[in-house]
Amino acid sequence: MSESIKNMLNHYDALIEKSQSVVVPLLLLFCRVWVAWVFFNAGLTKISTWDSTLFLFEYEYQVPLLPWQLAAYLGTGAELILPIFVALGLLTRPTAAMLFAFNIIAVVSYPVLWEQGFYDHQLWGLMILIVVVWGPGPLSVDKLLRGKLAG
Repeated sequence: MSESIKNMLNHYDALIEKSQSVVVPLLLLFCRVWVAWVFFNAGLTKISTWDSTLFLFEYEYQVPLLPWQLAAYLGTGAELILPIFVALGLLTRPTAAMLFAFNIIAVVSYPVLWEQGFYDHQLWGLMILIVVVWGPGPLSVDKLLRGKLAG
């Protein structure tokens, strides 16, 4: 390979690496905040219409292995608590993994989603999985705490 081609490839690689150092943290932050916003708002809707939520858990949702009352409280709690941790980037991987499992349970428990909201849940699942695999990125409380503990 000629020296000029090697130089062009090295320049290209350096440019990509520099752009990734900006784009990837923003992408991870975007995924965390977007998914947190979606699930937190769903939790707010559940607590603002609690009688309807209980009705849905009793008659519509088919949560496996749990009594409907417990599922209603745990599901609403998960939608209100886990997104805060994910958005802040605090204990991100474990809370994002729990939110990923919660997303799967939501799809399995509510067959209507297969017709109407399944693609949304797929997108959210992918965004959560990105955070589980790559972590919260440098724009997170996890990174801040890790820096403080190391220094």
